[in-house]
Amino acid sequence: MESVGTSQVNVSADDALGGDDVMELLHRLTRRDVSARELRESAQARISAAGELNAVVCNVDLIPEEGGPFTGIPTAVKDNQDLNGYPTRHGSSATPSTLATRDMPFVGHLRGLGFDPLVKTTLPEFGLTATTESTTYGATRNPWNVGHSTGGSSGGSAALVASGALPIAHANDGGGSIRIPAALCGLVGLKPTRGRLPDRADLDSLPIHIVNQGVLTRSVRDTAYFFAESERRFAHPDLPPIGMVVRPEHTRLRVAVMTDGVPGLAVEEQTHQAVRATGRALQALGHDVEEIPPHLDEQFGRDFLRYWAFLSFMMQRTGSRVFGKGFDGKQTEALTKGLSSMFVQQAPRVPGSIRRLRRVAVESEAIYARFDVVVSPVVSHPAPPIGYLGPDVPVHDQLVRILQFASFTALQNVTGAPAISLPMARTVEGLPIGVQVGAPRGGEARLLSVALELEQAMPWPTSITST
Repeated sequence: MESVGTSQVNVSADDALGGDDVMELLHRLTRRDVSARELRESAQARISAAGELNAVVCNVDLIPEEGGPFTGIPTAVKDNQDLNGYPTRHGSSATPSTLATRDMPFVGHLRGLGFDPLVKTTLPEFGLTATTESTTYGATRNPWNVGHSTGGSSGGSAALVASGALPIAHANDGGGSIRIPAALCGLVGLKPTRGRLPDRADLDSLPIHIVNQGVLTRSVRDTAYFFAESERRFAHPDLPPIGMVVRPEHTRLRVAVMTDGVPGLAVEEQTHQAVRATGRALQALGHDVEEIPPHLDEQFGRDFLRYWAFLSFMMQRTGSRVFGKGFDGKQTEALTKGLSSMFVQQAPRVPGSIRRLRRVAVESEAIYARFDVVVSPVVSHPAPPIGYLGPDVPVHDQLVRILQFASFTALQNVTGAPAISLPMARTVEGLPIGVQVGAPRGGEARLLSVALELEQAMPWPTSITST
């Protein structure tokens, strides 16, 4: 794959938002150096200026709730979550344009924290692929190089945060959809432990609950503060508390570095180098670092794909119950139909795949008896050109490319464990390279501690910078 084009989109300006992260904006709001109205107007202007990125499904005009810790901070909601008074299209022409009559739990949580949602953002159809490209909305473009993908499925949110249009945005992750856009767009993206944040209760009825809500930010401290304040309002009784992580812990950790994934799936050399450099940095900081071989095989990929096909079948065939009256399964994209057909063809094998995935979830946690965190790639190569994973690619080729590209992230969705993507390097062409750090269930505090330490040791750009 060759780099396509060189155009960048950086809408940062000398306005109320400036170049500040969420924490600094909150300090400025407290000092009354800036008002919530000024932040909103600046963000709206920046979003408009970032139109080339094609990251917005619709504008939102709501009276924000006041009194929460993030009052006055503009944000975005990914368009697979209901926002009262607006349609939820899931990146698809098959879904009805019916207006939602209430907020979904996580959206209500965001608004209760004081966030001011200004837009709903793009995703691929039903979030089923690792790039934000759809036949309905077109391709969302990477602000570091508009010829390249943002990743998926939270690509619209990632594009707005990376371009400087917003300081923080909603994302969710069912197979890497927080971490992959974070990696491709130079952002911080934490997929939390299953159950850490409020979500739809019906997801618990699935054979394996793989979807997690979260946010994308440009700094570790913004992510840490979001989770600390979220925990004050929603604390899962069975998970250890995160608390407010403001500095690295003194404990030196046992760190595993895994540069390769499933055998036979190649990892690009610059990505290899970024992972190893992260391991060397942690070793220089006093941690005990050991490189380990991959602990998954090709069967895991096949099993996760079958489960993905099962979910696609459920959306395709029961869409009127899931998405409301007016859903038309005939209007879904080729990938959705192809995955649904795969499930029909392989349905007798799906129960076995689910059993093996559940077993892998238990077995993989054993690695944390030896190590405190695991460092790995997020994806096998940096952002591909627009079209490489897009809807015009034949379904079989799409699936082969997706499995090659995104083989490192699905494990945490199956196990329910947390993992964070950090923008640790850039390619010679200037594209971001993300590195993943994983921990056992409930280990978000440790991940944030490691992330803060790496951010201090190897600072990354917080805005688009030319090569």
